[in-house]
Amino acid sequence: MFDISFAEMLVISMVALIVIGPERLPRVARTIGHLLGRARRYVDNVKNDIRHEIELDELRRLKNSVQETTHSIEEAVRKEFDQIETAASINAAEKIKDPALIEIEQISAPTEKTIAVQSQTLSSQQTSESNKST
Repeated sequence: MFDISFAEMLVISMVALIVIGPERLPRVARTIGHLLGRARRYVDNVKNDIRHEIELDELRRLKNSVQETTHSIEEAVRKEFDQIETAASINAAEKIKDPALIEIEQISAPTEKTIAVQSQTLSSQQTSESNKST
């Protein structure tokens, strides 16, 4: 704690022995030991409190960062959802205005059967073209 050499400690002890006397020296040494112990505990408590406050500050910053990120993600998702919802409502409104669009979509929607027939027709056309070229 202090930068005191052995020789300096010896000189301090001799002066204390002469000034305080041999009868009161143990009591004084014990009292000084208790006071130094209290001072060390106080310093350790202050260090721990400062460390704790620094950790809390870091956690608050991390929490704010996560909240900002979450908020920006929520806003992006809401914006995309609103765009999709708007497009769907416009599409639905167009269908309501023109019933013929509904019929055209139903007619033009390919079924598995029409796809199979179209693929057979395409393959037969390719076969006939290859036969003509040979």
